[in-house]
Amino acid sequence: MTEKQKSASFTAACLQVNASNDLAANLDVVTALTRKAAAAGADIVLMPENVVMMEWGRDNIIAKAMPEETHKGLAHLSELAKELGIWLHGGSLSVLLPGGKVANRTYVLGPDGTVKATYDKIHMFDVNLGEGERYAESATFEAGALPAWVDLPWGRLGLTICYDLRFPHLYRHLAQTGAHFLTVPAAFTKITGEAHWHVLMRARAIETGCFVFAPAQTGTHGKRKTYGHALIVNPWGEVLADAGEEPGFVTAVIDPDEVMQARARIPSLSLNVRF
Repeated sequence: MTEKQKSASFTAACLQVNASNDLAANLDVVTALTRKAAAAGADIVLMPENVVMMEWGRDNIIAKAMPEETHKGLAHLSELAKELGIWLHGGSLSVLLPGGKVANRTYVLGPDGTVKATYDKIHMFDVNLGEGERYAESATFEAGALPAWVDLPWGRLGLTICYDLRFPHLYRHLAQTGAHFLTVPAAFTKITGEAHWHVLMRARAIETGCFVFAPAQTGTHGKRKTYGHALIVNPWGEVLADAGEEPGFVTAVIDPDEVMQARARIPSLSLNVRF
């Protein structure tokens, strides 16, 4: 998509939820929030990672994951996008793969309810945060292999998920291949969020000259806690909206022209150097 093809400003909404391991209850919450966001003028609604299922333990995750063709969460979100006539970024869903592992997969749905793009999380969250808080996503999830994006009416949206945030080369690649906006749907842990969330989101925006949309999980999910603070950040690194710690949503009016303005001021993306 060329610069001349981009349309005027639009309104983006990022949801913030406290998902449980109850699919029906989670769908009720995100449906209500999405309808409210659309009523508030959102042209695109973006959801967090694991938006319809926050489950723990390999066996439990695999048991509740569903194949793409019969995924109840995907079918519901598709109908919701069509009902409201909006673009819908479905955060991420746990999709059961033929080999027995699970994909942590983003779906972007158009206003007609059809899937316009998918992305499988590339970087697995295998960490030991101390005090018994450990994660080993690679034991359950199949890592994605390729970056992905989708062309919206207003510009190109680059797709990433949560832990991808710590790998800046991915975001630079997306920006250099035409992305104007970046998504980081997340279930960031409270401990890492308090230390790194805001600074990393702002850094990715500044480095790429992109808007960053970061819908988030918040609160307690069984034994785990997530940080919240769903964000919308502009290409100059300014936080346009911060959801704090409570479930809900934030919106911001997005002017795509700000992308080129930021990049003209600091043209670092034009340098194709290795070091």
